[in-house]
Amino acid sequence: MNAHINKHQTAVAILNWNGLEHLQAYLPSVVEHSQGAAHVVVIDNGSSDESIVWCQQAFPSVEIIALKENLGFAGGYNAGLAQINAENYVLLNSDVRVTSNWIAPVLQAMKKEGFSACQPIIRNDSDPELLEYAGAAGGFIDKDGYTFCAGRIFEVFESDTGQYASNREVFWASGAALFIRAEAFHEVGGLDADFFAHMEEIDLCWRLKNRGHRIGVCGASRVFHLGGGTLQKISPFKSYLNFRNNLFLLVKNHHRAALYPMILRRMVLDGIAALKFLSEGSKPLFGAVLKAHRDFKDALPAMRQKRKLEMEACQASNIAPGRHSHNYTGWYRRSILIDYFLLKKHTFHHLNYKKFE
Repeated sequence: MNAHINKHQTAVAILNWNGLEHLQAYLPSVVEHSQGAAHVVVIDNGSSDESIVWCQQAFPSVEIIALKENLGFAGGYNAGLAQINAENYVLLNSDVRVTSNWIAPVLQAMKKEGFSACQPIIRNDSDPELLEYAGAAGGFIDKDGYTFCAGRIFEVFESDTGQYASNREVFWASGAALFIRAEAFHEVGGLDADFFAHMEEIDLCWRLKNRGHRIGVCGASRVFHLGGGTLQKISPFKSYLNFRNNLFLLVKNHHRAALYPMILRRMVLDGIAALKFLSEGSKPLFGAVLKAHRDFKDALPAMRQKRKLEMEACQASNIAPGRHSHNYTGWYRRSILIDYFLLKKHTFHHLNYKKFE
Protein backbone atom coordinates (compact mmCIF):
# COMPACT_ATOMS: atom_id res chain seq x y z
CA MET A 1 0.00 0.00 0.00
CA ASN A 2 1.35 3.43 -0.90
CA ALA A 3 1.69 6.31 1.51
CA HIS A 4 -1.39 8.48 1.70
CA ILE A 5 -1.52 11.53 -0.54
CA ASN A 6 -2.64 14.00 2.13
CA LYS A 7 0.41 15.12 4.07
CA HIS A 8 0.08 15.94 7.76
CA GLN A 9 2.42 18.07 9.79
CA THR A 10 2.35 15.55 12.64
CA ALA A 11 1.00 12.01 12.86
CA VAL A 12 0.61 10.20 16.17
CA ALA A 13 1.14 6.52 15.42
CA ILE A 14 0.07 3.95 18.04
CA LEU A 15 1.27 0.39 17.50
CA ASN A 16 -1.22 -2.16 18.77
CA TRP A 17 -1.10 -5.91 19.21
CA ASN A 18 -4.09 -7.48 20.97
CA GLY A 19 -4.27 -4.39 23.15
CA LEU A 20 -8.01 -3.72 23.20
CA GLU A 21 -8.05 -2.92 26.93
CA HIS A 22 -5.22 -0.42 26.56
CA LEU A 23 -6.87 1.24 23.58
CA GLN A 24 -10.13 1.55 25.49
CA ALA A 25 -8.34 3.07 28.46
CA TYR A 26 -5.84 5.37 26.72
CA LEU A 27 -6.90 6.15 23.15
CA PRO A 28 -9.66 8.58 24.28
CA SER A 29 -7.07 10.90 25.84
CA VAL A 30 -4.93 10.79 22.69
CA VAL A 31 -7.86 11.66 20.43
CA GLU A 32 -9.09 14.40 22.76
CA HIS A 33 -5.75 16.11 23.26
CA SER A 34 -4.46 15.73 19.71
CA GLN A 35 -7.36 17.41 17.91
CA GLY A 36 -6.09 20.17 15.68
CA ALA A 37 -2.48 19.26 16.47
CA ALA A 38 -1.96 15.85 14.90
CA HIS A 39 -3.51 13.08 12.84
CA VAL A 40 -4.02 9.92 14.96
CA VAL A 41 -3.26 6.51 13.45
CA VAL A 42 -3.46 3.03 14.96
CA ILE A 43 -1.07 0.54 13.37
CA ASP A 44 -2.45 -2.89 14.16
CA ASN A 45 0.22 -5.59 14.34
CA GLY A 46 -1.95 -8.53 13.24
CA SER A 47 -4.20 -8.56 16.32
CA SER A 48 -6.66 -11.41 16.87
CA ASP A 49 -8.84 -9.51 19.36
CA GLU A 50 -11.50 -6.86 18.60
CA SER A 51 -9.08 -3.93 18.54
CA ILE A 52 -9.78 -2.82 14.97
CA VAL A 53 -13.55 -3.18 15.23
CA TRP A 54 -13.67 -1.21 18.48
CA CYS A 55 -11.50 1.61 17.10
CA GLN A 56 -13.61 1.93 13.99
CA GLN A 57 -16.80 2.13 16.02
CA ALA A 58 -15.57 4.31 18.89
CA PHE A 59 -13.31 6.69 16.95
CA PRO A 60 -14.10 6.82 13.23
CA SER A 61 -11.65 9.71 12.81
CA VAL A 62 -8.72 7.49 13.79
CA GLU A 63 -6.99 5.95 10.79
CA ILE A 64 -6.37 2.21 10.93
CA ILE A 65 -3.42 0.55 9.24
CA ALA A 66 -3.92 -3.21 9.52
CA LEU A 67 -0.81 -5.38 9.18
CA LYS A 68 -1.29 -9.07 8.46
CA GLU A 69 1.01 -10.36 11.21
CA ASN A 70 2.89 -9.31 14.33
CA LEU A 71 6.14 -7.81 13.07
CA GLY A 72 7.32 -6.72 16.50
CA PHE A 73 7.79 -3.13 17.65
CA ALA A 74 10.44 -2.26 15.08
CA GLY A 75 9.00 -4.10 12.10
CA GLY A 76 5.45 -3.01 12.86
CA TYR A 77 6.38 0.65 13.03
CA ASN A 78 8.51 0.47 9.89
CA ALA A 79 5.66 -1.08 7.92
CA GLY A 80 3.04 1.29 9.33
CA LEU A 81 5.00 4.52 9.04
CA ALA A 82 5.77 3.70 5.40
CA GLN A 83 2.04 4.27 4.80
CA ILE A 84 1.83 7.60 6.67
CA ASN A 85 2.64 10.88 4.93
CA ALA A 86 3.72 13.36 7.62
CA GLU A 87 6.53 15.75 8.44
CA ASN A 88 6.78 14.49 12.01
CA TYR A 89 6.00 11.10 13.50
CA VAL A 90 5.08 10.48 17.13
CA LEU A 91 5.63 6.85 18.08
CA LEU A 92 3.29 6.43 21.04
CA ASN A 93 2.77 3.30 23.11
CA SER A 94 -0.82 2.12 23.40
CA ASP A 95 -0.66 2.45 27.22
CA VAL A 96 0.25 6.15 27.33
CA ARG A 97 -2.16 8.78 28.67
CA VAL A 98 -1.47 12.21 27.25
CA THR A 99 -2.37 15.64 28.58
CA SER A 100 -3.64 18.84 27.03
CA ASN A 101 -1.14 20.71 24.87
CA TRP A 102 1.31 17.80 24.92
CA ILE A 103 2.33 18.08 21.26
CA ALA A 104 3.05 21.77 20.59
CA PRO A 105 5.80 22.23 23.23
CA VAL A 106 7.75 19.26 21.87
CA LEU A 107 7.54 20.48 18.29
CA GLN A 108 8.60 23.95 19.45
CA ALA A 109 11.58 22.48 21.33
CA MET A 110 12.60 20.49 18.27
CA LYS A 111 12.53 23.62 16.12
CA LYS A 112 14.25 25.88 18.65
CA GLU A 113 16.95 23.42 19.78
CA GLY A 114 17.47 21.66 16.46
CA PHE A 115 16.43 18.26 17.80
CA SER A 116 15.71 15.62 15.16
CA ALA A 117 14.05 13.43 17.81
CA CYS A 118 12.62 14.36 21.18
CA GLN A 119 10.52 13.01 24.03
CA PRO A 120 8.29 14.61 26.65
CA ILE A 121 8.80 13.98 30.36
CA ILE A 122 7.33 10.53 31.06
CA ARG A 123 5.64 9.85 34.37
CA ASN A 124 4.26 6.61 35.79
CA ASP A 125 0.53 6.31 35.19
CA SER A 126 0.18 3.97 38.18
CA ASP A 127 2.00 6.40 40.49
CA PRO A 128 1.68 9.77 38.73
CA GLU A 129 4.17 11.71 40.86
CA LEU A 130 7.01 9.39 39.90
CA LEU A 131 9.05 9.44 36.72
CA GLU A 132 8.61 6.29 34.67
CA TYR A 133 10.95 3.42 33.82
CA ALA A 134 10.93 3.65 30.02
CA GLY A 135 12.42 7.09 29.48
CA ALA A 136 11.71 9.29 32.50
CA ALA A 137 13.40 12.63 31.69
CA GLY A 138 15.63 11.45 28.87
CA GLY A 139 18.13 8.67 28.27
CA PHE A 140 21.90 8.37 28.72
CA ILE A 141 24.51 5.64 28.30
CA ASP A 142 27.67 4.81 30.25
CA LYS A 143 31.14 3.79 29.07
CA ASP A 144 30.18 0.11 29.04
CA GLY A 145 26.96 0.67 27.12
CA TYR A 146 24.54 0.36 30.04
CA THR A 147 21.59 2.71 29.69
CA PHE A 148 19.87 4.84 32.32
CA CYS A 149 17.65 7.90 32.51
CA ALA A 150 17.54 11.25 34.19
CA GLY A 151 15.06 10.57 36.96
CA ARG A 152 15.41 6.79 36.86
CA ILE A 153 18.57 4.82 37.52
CA PHE A 154 17.96 1.09 37.80
CA GLU A 155 15.19 0.70 40.39
CA VAL A 156 15.29 4.21 41.88
CA PHE A 157 12.55 6.48 40.54
CA GLU A 158 12.53 10.19 41.34
CA SER A 159 9.41 12.26 41.93
CA ASP A 160 8.82 14.84 39.22
CA THR A 161 9.22 18.13 41.09
CA GLY A 162 10.20 20.22 38.09
CA GLN A 163 13.91 19.43 38.37
CA TYR A 164 13.95 18.46 34.69
CA ALA A 165 11.73 21.23 33.38
CA SER A 166 14.20 22.62 30.84
CA ASN A 167 14.81 21.40 27.31
CA ARG A 168 18.02 19.35 27.24
CA GLU A 169 20.04 17.31 24.80
CA VAL A 170 20.27 13.63 25.74
CA PHE A 171 21.78 10.49 24.24
CA TRP A 172 18.49 8.73 23.49
CA ALA A 173 14.78 9.41 23.68
CA SER A 174 12.18 6.87 24.77
CA GLY A 175 10.18 4.89 22.23
CA ALA A 176 7.17 5.12 24.55
CA ALA A 177 6.54 8.67 23.26
CA LEU A 178 9.08 9.42 20.55
CA PHE A 179 8.73 12.52 18.38
CA ILE A 180 10.93 12.27 15.29
CA ARG A 181 11.22 14.10 12.02
CA ALA A 182 10.09 11.78 9.24
CA GLU A 183 13.01 12.79 7.08
CA ALA A 184 15.48 11.81 9.81
CA PHE A 185 13.68 8.52 10.48
CA HIS A 186 13.94 7.47 6.86
CA GLU A 187 17.47 8.86 6.43
CA VAL A 188 18.83 6.15 8.74
CA GLY A 189 16.50 3.41 7.53
CA GLY A 190 14.00 3.44 10.37
CA LEU A 191 14.05 0.95 13.24
CA ASP A 192 16.14 -2.22 13.09
CA ALA A 193 13.69 -5.14 12.89
CA ASP A 194 16.37 -7.56 14.16
CA PHE A 195 15.84 -6.02 17.60
CA PHE A 196 12.14 -7.06 17.51
CA ALA A 197 11.43 -5.08 20.68
CA HIS A 198 13.38 -3.19 23.39
CA MET A 199 16.29 -0.80 22.81
CA GLU A 200 15.44 -0.36 19.14
CA GLU A 201 14.79 3.34 19.81
CA ILE A 202 18.25 3.66 21.42
CA ASP A 203 19.76 2.09 18.32
CA LEU A 204 17.78 4.52 16.15
CA CYS A 205 18.89 7.52 18.20
CA TRP A 206 22.52 6.39 18.14
CA ARG A 207 22.45 6.02 14.36
CA LEU A 208 21.03 9.53 14.12
CA LYS A 209 23.74 10.88 16.44
CA ASN A 210 26.45 9.21 14.37
CA ARG A 211 25.22 11.38 11.50
CA GLY A 212 25.31 14.54 13.59
CA HIS A 213 21.65 14.75 14.65
CA ARG A 214 20.67 15.97 18.11
CA ILE A 215 18.29 14.10 20.44
CA GLY A 216 16.39 15.95 23.14
CA VAL A 217 13.81 16.00 25.89
CA CYS A 218 11.12 18.65 26.26
CA GLY A 219 10.61 19.75 29.85
CA ALA A 220 7.26 21.45 29.20
CA SER A 221 5.31 18.38 28.02
CA ARG A 222 4.25 15.41 30.15
CA VAL A 223 2.65 12.07 29.41
CA PHE A 224 1.84 9.13 31.68
CA HIS A 225 2.96 5.62 30.77
CA LEU A 226 1.55 2.46 32.32
CA GLY A 227 4.50 0.33 31.19
CA GLY A 228 4.85 -3.43 31.06
CA GLY A 229 1.72 -3.69 28.94
CA THR A 230 3.01 -6.41 26.63
CA LEU A 231 5.75 -8.03 28.72
CA GLN A 232 6.07 -8.23 32.47
CA LYS A 233 8.66 -5.79 33.79
CA ILE A 234 11.15 -8.50 34.77
CA SER A 235 9.95 -11.29 32.47
CA PRO A 236 12.67 -13.63 31.17
CA PHE A 237 11.80 -12.71 27.57
CA LYS A 238 12.17 -8.99 28.24
CA SER A 239 15.46 -9.61 30.05
CA TYR A 240 16.64 -11.72 27.12
CA LEU A 241 15.82 -8.97 24.64
CA ASN A 242 17.47 -6.28 26.76
CA PHE A 243 20.73 -8.17 27.22
CA ARG A 244 20.91 -9.33 23.59
CA ASN A 245 19.85 -6.02 22.06
CA ASN A 246 22.23 -4.01 24.24
CA LEU A 247 25.10 -5.97 22.69
CA PHE A 248 23.59 -5.50 19.23
CA LEU A 249 23.51 -1.72 19.52
CA LEU A 250 27.08 -1.55 20.81
CA VAL A 251 28.47 -3.59 17.93
CA LYS A 252 26.53 -1.56 15.39
CA ASN A 253 27.10 1.94 16.66
CA HIS A 254 30.04 2.36 19.06
CA HIS A 255 32.68 3.24 16.48
CA ARG A 256 35.18 4.89 18.83
CA ALA A 257 36.28 1.84 20.82
CA ALA A 258 38.14 -1.35 20.00
CA LEU A 259 35.20 -3.68 19.47
CA TYR A 260 36.32 -6.98 20.95
CA PRO A 261 37.84 -5.72 24.24
CA MET A 262 34.66 -3.76 24.85
CA ILE A 263 32.40 -6.75 24.12
CA LEU A 264 34.55 -9.03 26.28
CA ARG A 265 34.25 -6.60 29.21
CA ARG A 266 30.49 -6.46 28.73
CA MET A 267 30.18 -10.23 28.67
CA VAL A 268 32.02 -10.43 31.99
CA LEU A 269 29.71 -7.83 33.51
CA ASP A 270 26.63 -9.56 32.10
CA GLY A 271 27.92 -12.84 33.52
CA ILE A 272 28.11 -11.26 36.96
CA ALA A 273 24.50 -10.11 36.53
CA ALA A 274 23.47 -13.64 35.54
CA LEU A 275 25.12 -15.11 38.64
CA LYS A 276 23.34 -12.52 40.75
CA PHE A 277 20.02 -13.66 39.27
CA LEU A 278 20.93 -17.26 40.08
CA SER A 279 21.94 -16.41 43.65
CA GLU A 280 18.55 -14.76 44.12
CA GLY A 281 16.80 -17.94 42.99
CA SER A 282 15.77 -16.72 39.54
CA LYS A 283 16.83 -19.50 37.18
CA PRO A 284 14.64 -18.14 34.33
CA LEU A 285 16.47 -14.78 34.37
CA PHE A 286 19.82 -16.57 34.59
CA GLY A 287 18.84 -18.61 31.56
CA ALA A 288 17.69 -15.49 29.74
CA VAL A 289 21.16 -13.95 29.98
CA LEU A 290 22.81 -17.15 28.72
CA LYS A 291 20.39 -17.37 25.81
CA ALA A 292 20.96 -13.69 24.99
CA HIS A 293 24.72 -14.24 24.79
CA ARG A 294 24.32 -17.40 22.72
CA ASP A 295 22.04 -15.70 20.21
CA PHE A 296 24.26 -12.63 20.13
CA LYS A 297 27.20 -14.85 19.18
CA ASP A 298 25.17 -16.38 16.36
CA ALA A 299 24.11 -12.93 15.11
CA LEU A 300 27.56 -11.33 15.47
CA PRO A 301 28.57 -11.67 11.78
CA ALA A 302 25.34 -9.95 10.70
CA MET A 303 25.80 -7.20 13.28
CA ARG A 304 29.41 -6.67 12.19
CA GLN A 305 28.18 -6.26 8.62
CA LYS A 306 25.66 -3.68 9.82
CA ARG A 307 28.47 -1.94 11.69
CA LYS A 308 30.50 -1.76 8.48
CA LEU A 309 27.56 -0.41 6.50
CA GLU A 310 26.78 2.15 9.22
CA MET A 311 30.36 3.39 9.26
CA GLU A 312 30.37 3.69 5.48
CA ALA A 313 27.03 5.52 5.54
CA CYS A 314 28.28 7.97 8.18
CA GLN A 315 31.39 8.69 6.14
CA ALA A 316 29.36 9.22 2.99
CA SER A 317 26.57 11.29 4.52
CA ASN A 318 26.50 15.03 4.03
CA ILE A 319 26.51 16.42 7.57
CA ALA A 320 24.34 19.53 7.72
CA PRO A 321 25.93 22.84 8.74
CA GLY A 322 26.26 23.09 12.51
CA ARG A 323 26.32 19.31 12.99
CA HIS A 324 29.27 17.13 13.85
CA SER A 325 29.45 13.44 13.02
CA HIS A 326 29.45 10.98 15.91
CA ASN A 327 27.67 13.26 18.35
CA TYR A 328 28.32 11.75 21.79
CA THR A 329 26.45 14.29 23.91
CA GLY A 330 24.85 12.31 26.74
CA TRP A 331 27.64 9.74 26.94
CA TYR A 332 28.73 9.13 30.56
CA ARG A 333 32.44 8.36 30.77
CA ARG A 334 32.09 6.44 34.03
CA SER A 335 30.51 3.13 34.99
CA ILE A 336 26.92 3.55 36.14
CA LEU A 337 27.24 0.13 37.83
CA ILE A 338 30.08 1.33 40.05
CA ASP A 339 28.38 4.65 40.78
CA TYR A 340 25.06 3.03 41.67
CA PHE A 341 25.98 -0.21 43.44
CA LEU A 342 29.33 0.69 45.04
CA LEU A 343 29.25 4.47 45.47
CA LYS A 344 25.49 4.55 46.18
CA LYS A 345 24.80 7.37 43.71
CA HIS A 346 21.15 6.63 43.09
CA THR A 347 19.90 9.80 41.41
CA PHE A 348 20.97 11.63 38.28
CA HIS A 349 22.06 14.76 40.14
CA HIS A 350 24.49 12.70 42.25
CA LEU A 351 26.46 11.66 39.17
CA ASN A 352 29.65 13.45 38.16
CA TYR A 353 28.37 15.98 35.63
CA LYS A 354 31.94 16.67 34.45
CA LYS A 355 32.07 13.11 33.10
CA PHE A 356 29.22 13.66 30.63
CA GLU A 357 30.11 14.51 27.06
